[in-house]
Amino acid sequence: MSITHLQSFIAVAEEGHVGRAARRLHLTQPPLSRHILALEDELGTPLFERIPRGMRLLPTGEALLQHARRILAEVDAAALTVRAAAREPGPPQR
Repeated sequence: MSITHLQSFIAVAEEGHVGRAARRLHLTQPPLSRHILALEDELGTPLFERIPRGMRLLPTGEALLQHARRILAEVDAAALTVRAAAREPGPPQR
């Protein structure tokens, strides 16, 4: 699972619509749809029900959503930690 695929998944889950999620992510719909399809293919199961007015999470998608949010939160936390460490003075160099 790539971070991009998880970001795409969360956006579609929260927006309930590929077009709105694409605008939110500053993408067009085709690549966003490909991200979702690739994630579903990798996991071997559909995550969304395609409905006339958008997308609805299936139980499999609900199961992934909490994990995806936690994963992205950890990635953000790791980046903040590294940036903070880069600002701290290190040991004197010889």
